[in-house]
Parts: sequence; C-alpha cells; structure tokens
Amino acid sequence: MSSFFTTPASQRKRKREETNAVPSTKRRSTSSKAGAKPAKELPQRARRDESISSSGSEDEPRRKIVSDEEPIASSDSEEDETGAERRLRLAEQYLQTLKTEVNETGFDAEDIDRDLIAERLQEDVAETKGRLHRHIASFLSFSTAAQTPFRSLSSSITSVATCPPYAYTVSKDVQLSKWELPNPPPPPDPTRKRPIKPVSRRPIKLLTKRGSKHESKDPHNQHHTAPILSIAASSTGKFIATGGADKRLIIWSADTLTPLRVFTQHRDAVTSLVFRRGTNQLYSASKDRTIKCWSLDELAYVETLFGHQDEVIDVASLGMERCVSAGARDRTARLWKVVEETQLVFRGGGSSEKRRPGRQKEGENEPIKTYSEGSIDRVAMIDEEMFVTGSDNGSLSLWTLHKKKPIFTVPLAHGLDPAMKPEEASAEAVPDAKVPERQPRWITALATVPYSDLVVSGSWDGEMRIWRVSGDKRRLEAVGVVGRVERVERVERVERDDRGMDVLDGEEEMSVIGIINDISVFERGDRGKDGLCIVAAVGTEHRLGRWMKVKGRNDAVAFEVQKILQPADASEEGDGQEEIKKNAT
Repeated sequence: MSSFFTTPASQRKRKREETNAVPSTKRRSTSSKAGAKPAKELPQRARRDESISSSGSEDEPRRKIVSDEEPIASSDSEEDETGAERRLRLAEQYLQTLKTEVNETGFDAEDIDRDLIAERLQEDVAETKGRLHRHIASFLSFSTAAQTPFRSLSSSITSVATCPPYAYTVSKDVQLSKWELPNPPPPPDPTRKRPIKPVSRRPIKLLTKRGSKHESKDPHNQHHTAPILSIAASSTGKFIATGGADKRLIIWSADTLTPLRVFTQHRDAVTSLVFRRGTNQLYSASKDRTIKCWSLDELAYVETLFGHQDEVIDVASLGMERCVSAGARDRTARLWKVVEETQLVFRGGGSSEKRRPGRQKEGENEPIKTYSEGSIDRVAMIDEEMFVTGSDNGSLSLWTLHKKKPIFTVPLAHGLDPAMKPEEASAEAVPDAKVPERQPRWITALATVPYSDLVVSGSWDGEMRIWRVSGDKRRLEAVGVVGRVERVERVERVERDDRGMDVLDGEEEMSVIGIINDISVFERGDRGKDGLCIVAAVGTEHRLGRWMKVKGRNDAVAFEVQKILQPADASEEGDGQEEIKKNAT
C-alpha cells in the first residue's frame, strides 16, 4: 500500500501542483459569495485574490513553455545526435557562413558555389592539416620590386624580424632597433595615361636599445653584453626575443622594448630563435648543441632537446608543436616532435657538381668538379612535412619527412666567387700564376612563406633569389631575382655619385651590396592580396664571425613585391633555369 513516504517525488510534485490549483478557485468562489464581510476588507481580499490569480497566470505560461515540444525536441536532438549528424550540421553552418561572407563582395551565386567556396574549403582543410596549398610564386612580380633601404649603420646587421607594420633589427654593436615600415605603393592603374610615380619613404626608427660590453660583470644588467646574433617576433605582437654571443636570451616588450626577463640557461651563444606560429611558444638554438623550449605566457623554461653533435646554427617552426634544426658540421637536419619526445634525423653531406662549359662529344665523359657539403647552416619549413636547407657548398636541398635524404638539390644556387688574381693570392714580388680554385657562395639566409610554394635564399652575390616548389612537390624551380632581372658579379669597387647612390664601375647596380645575413617575409593584406614584403639584413661581415669581409654596406633593405593578375610566363621560368645553368659553369 502506497503512502506519502513511498510515493515517488515526481508524482508527489504533480499532486501538489493539482492541489494548489484547486483551492485558489475555491477561494475565489467563496469570496464572491460571502457578502456579509465588511466593505473595507473587500479590496484587500480582492488584491490578494488578484495577486494569487496573477501568479497562477504567470506560472501557467511558464509550465506551457517548459512543456512545449519544440525547444525540448531541439535540445534533445542536439544531445542525442550522432557524431556524423553533428559534423553535417556544423558543415552546413560553415557553408552558410561562407556564402554570406562571399555574397557581400557581389559575386555571382553560381561562381561562388563552384569555385570560391570549394577553394576556401580546400585551403582551410589543407592549412588545418599543415600542408602546402597556396601557389603564389607565379603571381608576384619580383623583378619590379620597389627597394627601400633602412638607415645605414656602423656595424653588420645580424638578424631581422617582422610583425607588420613593424620590423626589428639587431647588430654586432649590441643594438636593438624598432622600425615602422612604410605602406606599400599603390598597384598600377591601367586606365591612367601617366602612371603615378611611387614615393620612396624610408622606414622610421621608433626605438633603440643599446647594450655595452663593459657591463658584462654587472649581475643586474638586463641587456646584451656581446654581439646580438638572432631575433624573433611573436605573431601576437606582444614579445620580442633576442639571443647573443653572451649566452643570454632576453625577452622584450614589443611596444616599448622594455626587458621582461633574462634567461641564462644556455651554455654558449644563442644562434637562432623562432616562435611557434600563432602562439607564444619559443624555440632557441645554441652553440652548446641544444635546443630549448620556452613558454612566454608564463616567462618560463620548459625543456631541452638533445641530439646534435655540433653547434645548432638555425631552427624553424610552424603551427604544430615541432621544430626543425640545422646542426652545422654534423651535417644533419633534425625534426623534433616535442609532444612525443622523439626526433627524426636527416643526413646531409652530399656534393654539388660543376660541369665545365662546352659540349662534349658523344660517348665522352664530362669532367665534373664536386664541392662537398661541410656544414648545413640554414633551414626553413615549407609546411609540416617539407622543409629546405642551405649549405656551405651553395646547395639548396628540398626534404620531406618520408625520406632521410633530400629529394631534390640545386647545386651552386648562388654561383661561384670570382677567381682571385695572382697578386691577391701570393705575397711574392713575382707571384706564381697558380691561384686557388673558385669557391661556391654559401647559403647565408633562407626564408619561406608558410604553406606556400615560395622560397627565398640569400648569399653575398648581391641578389636574393626566388625559388618555387613544383606542382608535384618533388623539385625546386628558379623563378628570378628580387629587384633585378640580370645578375652581376661580385663588387670590385664601389663609388658614390652626386646623388649618393652606390654604383659599380660602369656595370648595372646590384640590388643588395653585402652579405645577406637574414631574411624575413610577410604578406600584405588578407592572404597576400596586396603583395609581399621581403626584409633583408645586410652586413659586411658574416653574422657568426669575422673570417669573411666583403665590400658593401651595413644596412637592412625592404622590398615591396606587387601581385599580378596573370601568372608569370614560361619564358621567365626558362630564363631562371638558364641562369642556374650559367652559375654551374
């Protein structure tokens, strides 16, 4: 037999609601019949009955809304839907959002459905998976790039970092500078008879912080006390990181260049820095053969990666929690999977070939001169599965995670140094006619546009060369030179004319005079619709030492590359390939 205590709570609740509703009606009926009560109590009783009835009327719609089938059905459907149904629903919402965004630009609906939405979907999926999906090298006019030099400095610029619209440079004289880059020139208007002449405006120096070598013994000093070798800027625009020969890693505020934290965990010079794309996670490479991970959100050290057998000269990273490093004379490039705590080792040590000019007869072997790879100095990631390296024998190599050897190598990418004269090679009064052989130009700088087919390399031949990853992702193709069409040999003598411009002895002016120590690339506008900006750090000395000195200037140079509507002709690609063949000879 059921009682109040054995009845379920749900039934008791329903009974209480029914019992509460009945007396309210009875009170209204009895109050209407009872007329013997004083008239003064009638308004109070009426007000009380009115409040009770109003509260009941408010409760009824609430119970009705709660018991309504539509909201409950939708919430139940969201809770009960399977994973496939949820993905389908989110995909439909995403497509509707894309249609709304693209419709605002005024395109035809048929074109939107077939081309634009499909292209955006493919790009988003590829970028999520970290794959190369943008082919932009053919839609940029590199030969007509506008050149804007920075203010000349007294010491070699060792590294450069960009976070639009700002650029940051460091030099061997322990100086950190912040610059504001000028706006890109407007695109040419074909309707105008006379094109507008672009106004050349130099970058504006906003802030400068200079250290001192005399303060090396001061424990409270928060600046570098030796040449600064590397710099990196976070994509969030909040932090700047610098590393120097004084074994210090310093974190700065990007707005005011105020030092936030000084790390001294490295045991040797900090040679390279890179931020993980879209985060404040930092990787630092050092001559102590290690790579260290840092979290700048907490300004804390995370862990150390061991494995290289020689100095770690360069490190690169993209969106995933991994990085690629170049181990100099151990001739390896290593991919570090930080989360899995594993590494993949890629072995270099190949050779670049130089074929002697002139055609050989059929059946006759061609004499070949080889230059062995002694050091891998530069590395840059194309996507999460491909990267490129540059070596001291002038080779530019393309790697993939699926092979331990490069899948393609461009030998002598920047050619050979000019032959020395007998009087330069010997101190004798009558020097011997024998001179040392011509040596290849090293790859001293390397950069890419993430998830695209564009690669930029630099050396000391006065040129920044553009390379393109082929459609089958198996080779590198020469595109051209930034700011110039034809190449010239090494500068023998630099004169200054009345206008203050550097000119050669009757030869065409070089685009970059000096050693290109570093390159930073970023896109203008949304997805590069306004072109590309390339900033090069130039010096008369190599960033890591003074064993090499060339005639040139200590400066940084910005190149504004405009976007073109039609891709480059095949003839231009052929010219680039011919130029590489000339370098090899």
